[in-house]
Amino acid sequence: MTPASVPVTSRHDTGRPGVRVSGTAHDLAVRHRLLLVLSGLLTLCLFLSYEGVHGDADPLRTASAPAVLSLDTALYALDEAQRDAGAAAPTSDFQKQISVAAQSLAAAAGDDVGGPAGRQALQTVAGLITVYAVKVQQAQLQPAGSVLREAYLSYATSVLTDDGSGIRARLTALRSQLRATVRRQSAFGPLLWCGWTLTLLLALVLAAALLETQLFLRRRFRRRFNRGLLAAGGLLVAWVATALLFTAWTHRGMAHTRALLDRPLSGPLITDAGRHTASYLAHTGFRASAAVWILIGGVLLMALAETGLRRHIDDYRFRPR
Repeated sequence: MTPASVPVTSRHDTGRPGVRVSGTAHDLAVRHRLLLVLSGLLTLCLFLSYEGVHGDADPLRTASAPAVLSLDTALYALDEAQRDAGAAAPTSDFQKQISVAAQSLAAAAGDDVGGPAGRQALQTVAGLITVYAVKVQQAQLQPAGSVLREAYLSYATSVLTDDGSGIRARLTALRSQLRATVRRQSAFGPLLWCGWTLTLLLALVLAAALLETQLFLRRRFRRRFNRGLLAAGGLLVAWVATALLFTAWTHRGMAHTRALLDRPLSGPLITDAGRHTASYLAHTGFRASAAVWILIGGVLLMALAETGLRRHIDDYRFRPR
C-alpha cells in the first residue's frame, strides 16, 4: 500500500491494555460481517422460496396432471362403453372402450396417485370394470327381450353407476382428490408471498450494502472501483433475476395447468388438455434442478465479498501498540 492510499485514521481503545484498533479497521470489519451475513440470509431465503414453487412443479408434471387426465379418459371411455352395452351382440367398440378404460387406470396407478390408498382404490375399480364387462357380455349373449338379459344389464349398470360404490362414483371421488392435489401444488400461498417478499427485501439491502461499501473504499483508499465488490454486485443481480424469471415461468405454467384441469374433460378435449399441459410444464424439471445453483451462487457471492475486503482488512488488522 502506498502512503497516498492510506487514509489518516484514528485509533480506538479495545478495552485491553496496550491494544488499540484503527477506526478504518473497525469500519471494514463491520462491513465485512454485514455483507457475509446478508449474503447468507439471502441465499437461505432465496433457496427456500425457490424450492417452495419448483418443488411441486415436477410432481405436477409427471404424476398429478397425467393422473387427472387418465381418470378423465377412463370415465369418458366407460360412458362410451355404456352406450354400446345394450347392443344385440358383443361389439368391438365396447371391447375397445373397456380396454381404454383399463389402460387409463393402469397409467394412473403408474403415476402413484393418492399413495397406497389411491392404488388400492384403482385396483378395486379395475376389478369392478372386469365384472361390468363380463356381465354386459353375458347379457349380449342372451336373446333380445329375455329376462336374463335384462337382469345381466341391470346388474352391470348398477356396478357402473351406483351412487355409493359404483365405478363412476369411485373414479369421480378419486378425480376430485387429484384436482385438490393439483390446486395445492400450483398454489402461491401466503408463505410463498412472505418468502419472496423477504427475499427481495434482502436482495435490495445487500445491493445497497455493496454500493455503500464500494463508496466507502473509494473515499478511504482513493480507488475508483473494487473488482471483487463489482463482481459480487453483478452476480447478485444476475442470480436473483434468473431465479425470479424461472419462478415466474414455472408458476405461470402451473397456474395454466390448474385452470385447464379444474373442470371435467371428455373426448378430444382430453387429448388437447394433455398437449397443452405438456407445453405449460415444459422445462420445469430443468428449472427445478437449478435450485442447487442458488446455493453455489450464494457461496460465490460471499467469496467475492470476502475477496473484495480481505486485503484491506489485512492491512488494518489489530496490532498491539
